[in-house]
This record gives sequence, C-alpha cells and structure tokens, in this order.
Amino acid sequence: MKTVKIVAALLIVLLFVVIHLIAPEFLPEIFELLKNGDIKDTAEYIKSYGELAVVFSFLLTLFVNALGFPPAIIFSTANTLIFGIFWGIVISVAAETVGVTISFLLLRFFFRDSAKKLIKKSKFLSSVDKYSSKKGFLVMLIARMVPYIPSGVLNAVGALSSLSLRDYALSAFIGKFPSTGIEAIIGHDTIVQQEDPTRIIVVIILAIILIVGALWYERKHISRG
Repeated sequence: MKTVKIVAALLIVLLFVVIHLIAPEFLPEIFELLKNGDIKDTAEYIKSYGELAVVFSFLLTLFVNALGFPPAIIFSTANTLIFGIFWGIVISVAAETVGVTISFLLLRFFFRDSAKKLIKKSKFLSSVDKYSSKKGFLVMLIARMVPYIPSGVLNAVGALSSLSLRDYALSAFIGKFPSTGIEAIIGHDTIVQQEDPTRIIVVIILAIILIVGALWYERKHISRG
C-alpha cells in the first residue's frame, strides 16, 4: 500500500509538471490570482477565457475546493458576477461538491489508515469515529450549510472519520446550496452595491427545507440500517 501511495503522489506531482510544460505561464498566473484573492480580478481573469470561461471557472473552483484554500467565496462571488446569481451559484455548488469529494478521496486514501491506528488507541476517538458512521451525514450537512467555515477543515474531518463517501458527497452537495448562496449573494451585492434581502430570505427558507429533508433522510437511513 505504501508503494501505491508513493506512486499516486508522484502522479499528482507529474500532472502539475505536465501542465507547466504545456503552458509555463498558467500555474504562476493561477497562484498569483489565489494569493491576491481579489474578486474583481478573478472575474476578469475567468472572463478572459471567452467561450471556455464556464469550463475554466468550474475547474478553478473545483481545484480551490479540493485544495481547501483560499476561501471559496472569492470564486462563487466571481461566478455570480460573470454568469448571474442563479447560474453562478449552480456552477459554484457543482464545482465545489466535486472538489471537496476529490479532496475527501485523496485525504482518505493517504491518511485514513494512519488515523485508524490513532483512533484504536483512544476510547474517545473510537466513540467519535463510531458516531460519525451513524450521524456523520447530518453533522456534515449542517456544517456545510454554515457560511464561511473553511472547506479544508471539513474535508479533513470527513475523510478521517467513518463517514461513507455517499453520505459525504450528498451532504456536501445539499449543504453547499444555502452556504454558497448566502456567501455569493452577499459578496455580489457588496461589489455591485445592491441590496436585495429577498434573495437571502429565499436561501434561508431553502436551508430550513433542506435540514428538514435531511432529518427525514437520516431517520429513514437509520431505520433501514
């Protein structure tokens, strides 16, 4: 397994090397963009890709969420400025869900075995790990719904717990609609200096509906188990 992990790590490094060889200016531009964190500059950079802007935005948002930083609000807000509120949020949620799922898979692949060894040595950690397998979906869903919580922290917590891939991906997808929606709308309205509380209210109502649906899913899931 150690050999497989080493090979996998080398393949990831190789991917960045290939990208750099094909387009030497690309990675420096992206890292400069991530370092500055300027929403308007980010939006202009994405728009510079013309017809491929939506594809590039999706991949960039995916990459940032897989990485866990900088804050996803930069890209979700930029997407609303380029594609409008509705499609900007839809693109952001879809890309963020794929990104955090990739992060989950990578972190679990590389570190879950080590985490298991630590968990076995602690009764407390064993209890938490057992709880995460039963109630992890609901906990992760609510955590994802809270705006401004660092994505990288939730990625790591989910990957090192016993939460199933299905429950993790589903909780991320559903939970990100209200959190991303609130972040993106606030960011968008701040930049364009527009106030429309109706949209925030709609997102909050949607969040309540999603939580109720999640509770129903959790009870049904437990009854089947």
